[in-house]
Amino acid sequence: MDEARPRLGVLGGSFDPPHLGHLVIASEAHAQHGLERVLFAPAAAPPHKVMESSTLAGVRLEMTALAVEDDERFAVSEVEMERGLVFTRDTIAAVAAHHPGYELAFIMGSDSLLQFDTWHSPGGVLELCTLLVAVRPGDDRRSVAAAAARWGADAVVVIDAPLIGVSSSAVRARVAAGLPIRYLVPAAVETFVRERGLYRSS
Repeated sequence: MDEARPRLGVLGGSFDPPHLGHLVIASEAHAQHGLERVLFAPAAAPPHKVMESSTLAGVRLEMTALAVEDDERFAVSEVEMERGLVFTRDTIAAVAAHHPGYELAFIMGSDSLLQFDTWHSPGGVLELCTLLVAVRPGDDRRSVAAAAARWGADAVVVIDAPLIGVSSSAVRARVAAGLPIRYLVPAAVETFVRERGLYRSS
């Protein structure tokens, strides 16, 4: 890595809804790897994830903006939704075009790293950025380390981050069951979900 270049992180995902696990991973990546800022880039249609919820893209974008609005280290990028981008390589290329001179890092969970070889043009992704990987609860650290080593020590870096056992699907299920989501999502997101009536079973 070129220490003279400023570093920018990109965290992609459906963010349906964004939760504290997303924020913790972004915070750890920012702190441990000298990132100037982390861009949250909500996906229009993630190619490796079946969208279990029918939440509109604009609604997910609005929730993501609420989730990060009080942290100056974070910002939201609309690049995937504005351009209809699907593949990570295209997203990183678009971010690079908007931020010339920056060294880019794509932040992901270990579940994504374990499937990275099935992504569209993984080599192309690594030509544009470094991967910063947070181990998710339930994933074996040795398997994650082996998957990282496959791509090269300088290409993939495993973040030493707290294990936060929360997922967007679990949050949606709790709302549908009438259970609280406070402390699982930012307060502004909790209020938004309640006021918009999102994820209710009926």
